[in-house]
Amino acid sequence: MAEPSLRRPRTVVSGSGAFASERDRRRYTVLMTVLGVTAVAVAAAMLAWDNPLPYGTPGFWRIAELRATNLLVVAVVVICQASATVAFQSAATNRIITPSIMGFEALYVAISTAAVYVLGVAGVAALQGLPQFALTVAVMVGFALMLYGWLLTGRRGDMQVMLLVGIVLGGGLGSLSTFMQRLLTPSEFDVLTARLFGSVANADAAYLPLAIPLCLVGAAALWSRSRRLNLISLGREASTNLGLVHRREVMIILFLVSVLMATSTALVGPLTFLGFLVAMLSYQLAGTWDHRFVLPLACLLGFVVLGGAYVVLKHVFYAEGAVSIIIEVVGGSAFLYVILKKGAL
Repeated sequence: MAEPSLRRPRTVVSGSGAFASERDRRRYTVLMTVLGVTAVAVAAAMLAWDNPLPYGTPGFWRIAELRATNLLVVAVVVICQASATVAFQSAATNRIITPSIMGFEALYVAISTAAVYVLGVAGVAALQGLPQFALTVAVMVGFALMLYGWLLTGRRGDMQVMLLVGIVLGGGLGSLSTFMQRLLTPSEFDVLTARLFGSVANADAAYLPLAIPLCLVGAAALWSRSRRLNLISLGREASTNLGLVHRREVMIILFLVSVLMATSTALVGPLTFLGFLVAMLSYQLAGTWDHRFVLPLACLLGFVVLGGAYVVLKHVFYAEGAVSIIIEVVGGSAFLYVILKKGAL
């Protein structure tokens, strides 16, 4: 008769937890550690790479301090885009859409175009400054709240109808912007085009005292509602049966998403596919559907992607302005791939 084995059985985490097994949990921990180290390396490269002065001298730190503005801008944009996209996709129970579908970027383009159309080249200067930045964010958030309140608080409120109306309004604003742009002089059009091009260089350090609190508060509020997001992602019927007031929670999530997207867009301009690219990669790598783990991973991964692209293109290819182009091309290609695969992630 064979003797019983004294080997201890492998520990397996119950499938009802955030991770299906202990192996998935360890893989997530290792992934976050690697991304954290990479993010530190990217941040150091943004501050110190190609600094013409010797390390440790006052001039070196002065240049590093100037570069810190771009580092903070990248961090704010990534946190806003990643958190907003993951939360928006969960609220809409659809993994192939982005918050840009609600017309935030189209409204930003319309505001900037209208200013140049009415005031000429001076319209660009009229939009610069902290009060103007705050007003732009407030207008975009107000636009979103008006849309949500109109389409979701009624008796027949429906998320799909809201998305369709957002697409139509975004298309209408885009057509209006195109019409006004055709009436501009070549010099006015050139100045406007530079402003509408999504770039870290568009950000003004004077905006950060307002942008950073909006970013941190909005992202922290979304993370604190991670368990509710887990339920919302199951759909209206399932979340309601589990005791969640679905419509109220969706309104709160969409309000936070609108604040984050308005902050990012008003700070650097349109970045349509950055959030989608980061969210898609995060779902694939996280090994869990729990938003408590997906949201931090998306923010960290986004910083590595955007910050790494910024460092490589600026210091290796000397094409700093092409960062958003590369991100949009890669993100757009990933979007088309997902569409062709019928949204199966």
